[in-house]
Amino acid sequence: MNTLALVQPLVKVNASWIDYFIIAVYFVFVLGIGAVLRTKMQTSEDYFLSGRSLPSWITGLAFLGANLGALEIMGMGAGAATYGIMQAHYYWIGAIPAMCFVALFMIPFYYASRVHSVPGFLKLRYNEATRGFNAVLFAIFMLLLSGINMYAMALVFELLLGWSLTASIFLSAAIVLGYVVLGGLSSSIYNEVLQFFLITLGLLPLVIFGLIDVGGLSGLKESIGKPEFFHAWANTGSTNNPFAVQWFYIVFGLGLVQSFGYWCTDFLVVQRALAAEDLAASQRTPLIAAFPKLLYGVLAILPGMIALSVLGPKIATAAQANNAVPYMMAYYFPAGMLGFGLTALLAAFMSGMAGNVTAFNTVWTYDLYKAYINRDASDRHYLNVGRIATVAGVLLSIGTAYLATGFPTIINYVQVLHGMFLAPLFGTFLLGMFWTRTTGWGGFTGLVAGTGYGLITYIVALELHGSTVASGLGASMARAFWAWIVCLVVTIAVSLVTQPKPDSELRGIVWGLTEQKEAVEEAWYKKPWVLAVIVLAITVALNIYFW
Repeated sequence: MNTLALVQPLVKVNASWIDYFIIAVYFVFVLGIGAVLRTKMQTSEDYFLSGRSLPSWITGLAFLGANLGALEIMGMGAGAATYGIMQAHYYWIGAIPAMCFVALFMIPFYYASRVHSVPGFLKLRYNEATRGFNAVLFAIFMLLLSGINMYAMALVFELLLGWSLTASIFLSAAIVLGYVVLGGLSSSIYNEVLQFFLITLGLLPLVIFGLIDVGGLSGLKESIGKPEFFHAWANTGSTNNPFAVQWFYIVFGLGLVQSFGYWCTDFLVVQRALAAEDLAASQRTPLIAAFPKLLYGVLAILPGMIALSVLGPKIATAAQANNAVPYMMAYYFPAGMLGFGLTALLAAFMSGMAGNVTAFNTVWTYDLYKAYINRDASDRHYLNVGRIATVAGVLLSIGTAYLATGFPTIINYVQVLHGMFLAPLFGTFLLGMFWTRTTGWGGFTGLVAGTGYGLITYIVALELHGSTVASGLGASMARAFWAWIVCLVVTIAVSLVTQPKPDSELRGIVWGLTEQKEAVEEAWYKKPWVLAVIVLAITVALNIYFW
């Protein structure tokens, strides 16, 4: 079990009254945004999709902000202290290509159909059983991810402020509950934009101070004394690298299955793009987010490596790795700046948790409650159900927060979930969108089989080898890849012996039968294809530089 209370902190922390004051101002501000937006939440579409009225720069930063949770800050810092620069694969291979794909291919499908959720697409393409199964899985997935954000916030409070784990969890729950219930998705989106800037301004000086202290990248390499920690690809022809995994699973397990599974099918991020003002703005949303995502390949990774340089090998142990970033804030930041840095971390956790909860209440309201419990209620009724679901989601997340204590690090926990829930779903989407022969029951059985494979193989590995091996990053990449393969094979096999839908029912939801709508954008530098080519070129350059 990885609980901070059981280990001696590696850095002594002294928080002053100014640090508490800065945190309090942040809490008042985010609750104020929710209160102001409350008067604008008159319909369920206002609450769940912001009326589709937001500009792309807002939705783009919110698209990234919804992803800047515990995984992004604490998890990547822990991974960098343990694995070095290879952790950047989760950005340059495990994010950017998929973000371009979702912008160019997925958003037009979502936007044209105006579905409220990913399960809504599954119903149109497959059948009610597939939609219902995915809706239940996705609701559970969101609650588990919300819990990890609570847990990460509690670790920071416990370390920096001396608060108990339980008190910290309940505080985070109360703040998120307040502004999501008040303002719905718009409240979450505007707070995610604020949180993006807070996180960036909190991590940037940390990286600068740390690099100056250790003597730049050359000094960092010398002090760590592990050359393999500064190569992303050079040693991946075998398993003799920090990830202990070959390039095949990095490219296909992480770069294809886990990455595309997350960015293409995780409704909490897709939801932000659908809130944009038109199709062109919706397509730009993931691409606008991709540019700062490249930057976070540095801002989120280097603090963990600096912690390894300053604190030594102890930071890379399972008991300490999660705290690499807050340790460095406590080490480098004076009073006041420490409070600002802490607020940046809180923003990350609040962003992630709020995104999870708003996605949960949307799926519950539209894809479970309305579909199976009360089909013909008024719009006001569904709005109220969404608010009740938000309260329930936050309360259930408190319970899931304690599950995270059984994993070696935060990033291990999140990657296990992604491989189990999203990898099979990506297989279902891939066949459904590009192969007209895929049938409803083929999609359902493939999704069940792929999800079952991921769950069963994880449980078996856990029983045989323990949590450290079962939730290792290389193991998660391989498990995700094979869960995806199982989903594809079963879906194809069942589809070949069952009756497909006629083409008339597939028009508009399958690539070959859909009348393509091009986004209207006069400015060349705003065109989605132009932005995609630029960000992909930068990604290739970064991979070559850190080869």
